[in-house]
Order: sequence, then structure tokens, then C-alpha cells
Amino acid sequence: MPRLVDTTLRLLGQEPLAGAMPTAELLRLAEILDSAGFAYLEVSGGGCFDSAVKRGVESPWERIRALKARTQTPLALALRGRFLVGSRPVGVDFVRRFVATAADSGIDVFRLHDPLNDVSNLREAAEAITDAGREFDAGLVYSPGRTGETETVAERAGRLPELGAARVLIHDPSGSLHPRRAAELVEAVRDASGLPVGLYCQGAGGTALAAALEAVRAGADLIATAVYPLALTLHRVSGESVARALTWLDFDPGIDIDALWRAAEIVDEHIGDEPVAPIPPRVATRAAQHSLPPGLVAALDLHLRQSAAGDRIDEVLDELVRIRAEAGWPPLAAPIGQILASQALIHVLSASRYQTVVDELRGLLTGRFGSPPAEIDETVLRAVHLVTGEAPTLEPEVDLEGLRQNAAGLAASEEELLLLALFGEAAEPLLQAIRGRGRRDETGAAALEPARAERIRELVRIVQESGVNEVTIEDAGMRVTVRRGEERAAGAPAPEPADGEPPASPARSATSLMRVEAPMVGTFYRAPEPGAPPFVDEGDIVVPGQTLCILEAMKLMNEIKADVEGQVKSILVENAQPVEYGQVLFELEPVDGRPPVF
Repeated sequence: MPRLVDTTLRLLGQEPLAGAMPTAELLRLAEILDSAGFAYLEVSGGGCFDSAVKRGVESPWERIRALKARTQTPLALALRGRFLVGSRPVGVDFVRRFVATAADSGIDVFRLHDPLNDVSNLREAAEAITDAGREFDAGLVYSPGRTGETETVAERAGRLPELGAARVLIHDPSGSLHPRRAAELVEAVRDASGLPVGLYCQGAGGTALAAALEAVRAGADLIATAVYPLALTLHRVSGESVARALTWLDFDPGIDIDALWRAAEIVDEHIGDEPVAPIPPRVATRAAQHSLPPGLVAALDLHLRQSAAGDRIDEVLDELVRIRAEAGWPPLAAPIGQILASQALIHVLSASRYQTVVDELRGLLTGRFGSPPAEIDETVLRAVHLVTGEAPTLEPEVDLEGLRQNAAGLAASEEELLLLALFGEAAEPLLQAIRGRGRRDETGAAALEPARAERIRELVRIVQESGVNEVTIEDAGMRVTVRRGEERAAGAPAPEPADGEPPASPARSATSLMRVEAPMVGTFYRAPEPGAPPFVDEGDIVVPGQTLCILEAMKLMNEIKADVEGQVKSILVENAQPVEYGQVLFELEPVDGRPPVF
């Protein structure tokens, strides 16, 4: 008989629901789910680590240990192959230390998939999981593109037994797995691997539930679910619905459905009265039409509206599909989907293709992340080489011990050191909050600041997503105003020059300075990592292709490079500050009077 897995606790720990429920209520919810008869509870993953670091209140490791102390059901963690819970691959030693820390914290099952479906990228983590004495469930991503997905996925499944996988899990992040294909995949993967097969899927319109039922008919032994309020909100498979349907079909999964309804009541108390990050129907429809993850399309839509180009979503989605084909049809699981989407945004907003290349896309095309399912377009490879120069070398492994010495007093344990290495400066507020616990003079402020920060972020969202120009709040002696900056709609004509004045160059000031503008919305960083020297300072001479800064957008670090040889005359943005599309970051003066090339 099939078993069910519950993902409710993981979904409540990541966006858009992170922080919606107090930890005490989450623990009470965990105790109810623990009694319901699940094979295991998936309690954390990359989204949970990212949200925990951003909120700066509670360590993701602390959450895992707290849940472990109150449950008997095995706990699971979702990992992205060599990416683990981040957006860049890490080295072998880092993988081993991360897996060991997760196992020590209470993780019993590791759901491990590679975003490219490159099985060789799972080897190091698989060995670490086996050495820790934990269960390794290997995931394969289903992401339709060209024909033949079943054969491609099955071929990779045949290589998983040698890695020590206990099960193969078919993972559908785009909600595009239809019932017939689900049954076909389960049979093909089971025959190719000789292993039990499970299914993690989502989908609006009832497709996820239908796919799950057909997968069980075809022999799937594990189905991922969530309690009803989350399944309804996030288009997952409802544990209550699938358990009842399977029982009627004589596939009783042994679930206490009454316990699930009690769990649903707790969740409903906290998220039932307000819509949770609603995805507009036009966004959900386009995601289904293009077989894309809805969250990815929603992020693109938000970036376009922030760039005053909200009406160009169809152009970006068509460009995303084109880039995916050129890059060898990689699956669209995170972070690969974000990499391709960032490049598509640049192409559409700049009206040019591959003139600016996201650093991670360069890494993807040159094999730094692994091998995609199909051949990469040679013309695109040549174009990227011309723009970016030599292929990037493999990044050196993080020197954890050196990082520990440089972060003396901030990372006091192995788990905190891993967070600092994965998230850099973004993890510092969380680690400082942990260090500040127990100091009586700071306790009140430490409890207050995260709540204030969340209210400020909400103000920013209101201004960004509405026609409101300014919002002000006063609270506990603090007054905060968020104001929309002046912006010109995309395609609007520039102001006419005064009589007798020649029109100014779009990227050149009156003093012949070359302006370097942000190719996307993001966060500006002057250095490659915390504590490192900046890429450039005012007065430095730079050459074409030299890195000037990093822009973080959609969880990716994009290197902005100089196009001309020149001297850095001014740096116009402070470190770690948000920037808008088209905002001027640097002004360069061409050396020897040589004019810049436009």
C-alpha cells in the first residue's frame, strides 16, 4: 500500500508563508501531524533556510531540533544536489559537513535532487548521507520541453542504485505533470532503477490529485501532500483528499484523516482570513500555458512591474523558452529557472541578446553546474565567449576555517559557520540576534526589530505593487516613510533638449563620462563576499571585462563588468543597497581621451 509524506511544516517555513504562524503553534501542529501516520514529515529545505536568514529571528537548525524533540515520525530535508540549500554549488568538504550537521540536528531522510538532473552531481551528498546512516531518496525533475522526457528521466533513474538511493522521487515543480504521463513515468522509472518510486507534484485545476491517483495505480509507493488549507492555497495535493480517495480505491495509506482536519484547523486560524501572496489569474494562466513554475512567473511579473514594463510579460516568457532551448533544455527547478529568467529579463529590457550575460548562465553553459539533458547551442556558446572572455574556472572550495577566524565572535558553532558561508552578509543579522540572546539590555530590542523590519518590507511591497506614491507609519516612537521615486514609463520619450542644445547620449554625461547602469532590479554589492576588498574604488583604472560589482537578483549573484577601458570617477550606490533597472551605478572616464563605444 502507498504511504503519504506531509510537507506542511516545510511550506509554512518558506515564502510566502514564513512567519505566518508562531513557533509555538508550529510545534503544536507538528505533534498532531506526528500522530497521523505519515511515512515522514518534510520540515525544511532551501526556501526555509533562505526565509529564516532573511527574517533574522530563528536559526533553521533550531527549528529542526525543536520539531525533532516533539515528534517520533522521521523528519526530512530537501536539498538541491551540490547547491544544497543555496544558489551556487559547493565543494565536497562543505557538502559532508552540511549533511553531518543536518543529521545531528534530527534529519532522518534526505530528499536530494539535482536541478539539471545530472546524476553525477548527487554523488558527494549521497555518500555523505550514507555515511551518516540516513535514508537517501533521490529526486528527478520532470520539466517538459522537447519530446522524450520519459526516456530521459528513466535513463537517469537507472544510474541511481549505484549511489545508494533507497527510492526515486519524481519531482514536478511546474505543475505540468498530467495523469497519464505520471503513470507512464512511474512505470518507466521503476523498471529502469528497480527502486520504489514516489511522486512530489503540484498543479491547479485538480491535476495534481489526478496525477497522484494515477501514479499510485501505476505502482508509486509514496505521495507528497499538505493539509487542506495549504493544498488549496498553493495548489498541492491535499492529504485529506488523497487519503480518502485512495481508501475508496482499496489503496488505504493508513492515514488518520480526522487528525489532518485538526491540523487544518490550526493552519486555518493563522492564514484562513487573508489571501496568501495571491498569484493573479493572468500569471497562473501563463505559467500553465508555458509549463513554468507559477512562482517563477510571479517573480518575473513583479520585476517587470518594478521596471515599469509590466505589459511585457509575454515577451519575457517567450524569451525564457527560447533561452532554455539554447541552453540544452535544462529543467526549471530552482535555481536553474531563476538563472534563465534573469537572462530573459535582460534580453527583453535591453532589446539585445547576450550583450550582457548573467554570470550563472555563463557557468551553466560552460558546464560549471553539470550537464543539461540536451546539446547547448554552439552559436550561443560563441556569443557568450565573445562577451565574457575565457570560460570561468571552478570556484575554490569555501575555506571554512579561514572564515571562522575572520568571523570570530559571530559564528560560534559549525551550524552557524555553515549559514555564514552559504548566505554571507545576509546571515549576519540572524547570527548577531542569536549572539544577543540573554543580554537583558537588548532582549526587548531584539524581539522588536524583526517585527519592525517586516512592517517596513510590507510598506515597500504596498508602494511597489500599487499606485500609491507614499506611505507613512508611526509605531513605538519610530516614523517610517516609503516613497515611490520618479520614474518614466517604458517607451516614454525623453525630455526634449533646450533650443540650440544637441541631444545628450543615453549613456554619456556632458563631461564624456561613461555611465554603467543596472541591467535589472537587485541589490548592489561592491565586494565578492563579506570582509573582502571591493572590486573597484574611485580612481581605479579598469579594463573591458573587469568586474565592477555584483547585483543580487532573484537569489542570483550577477557580475556587472566594464565595457570600456577607463578610470572610475564615481561610485553612485552604497554597498548592500537596492537598485532599480537603469539606475546609474558607476561613472567611468575613458582613458587617454578615447571615447567609449556605444
